[in-house]
Amino acid sequence: MLISIHGMAQQPDLTTKVKFLALGDSYTIGESVSVQERWPVQLTEALRKKGIDCSDPTIIATTGWRTDDLKHAITNANLKPEYTLVSLLIGVNNYYQGKSAESYAPEFEELLRTAIALAGGNKANVLVVSIPDYGYTPFGKDKQPAISKGIDAFNAINKSITEKLGIKYIYITDISRRGLADPGLVAGDGLHPSGKMYTEWVTRILQD
Repeated sequence: MLISIHGMAQQPDLTTKVKFLALGDSYTIGESVSVQERWPVQLTEALRKKGIDCSDPTIIATTGWRTDDLKHAITNANLKPEYTLVSLLIGVNNYYQGKSAESYAPEFEELLRTAIALAGGNKANVLVVSIPDYGYTPFGKDKQPAISKGIDAFNAINKSITEKLGIKYIYITDISRRGLADPGLVAGDGLHPSGKMYTEWVTRILQD
């Protein structure tokens, strides 16, 4: 095995050509950063540096998407179950737009089951990334306690579902909570992660 994903009992088989599908919202498409700074692109480059053959990632993500938006986009994309790595990061806009945690849970689980199917049913080739906390940005700092409470509630749900289905959960929320102490972790829009923060996410994903 050429690579291990941090803490995963079953390791992705990335010894052959990697076909990576990244599903999400602004945090996956990399709002306010360059294409090369997006974390799925940085992850692909990191794998290439390890000598792993990787095609450019397929990214199904748009700023502002909720779980239902992502579901519709996946359906419309007519994707085939041929990916050797699939990531899912979704939920901040459900919270921000006032959707309930109770409604988020079944929609997230359906998306995760879809991600597993797109990985050819191989759960070891799927990972979920936690929702970052935008309370620790210039945009959200005035409402930080409430935002953090909401993000924690949504992350508790997605973590529980992820673990129930036997999928690896990558917790990056603590990294985002350094955004006010280290302004370099926040993009120029004062809200989204910078390329520097995304680099830290990739480092965590690739940890042994």
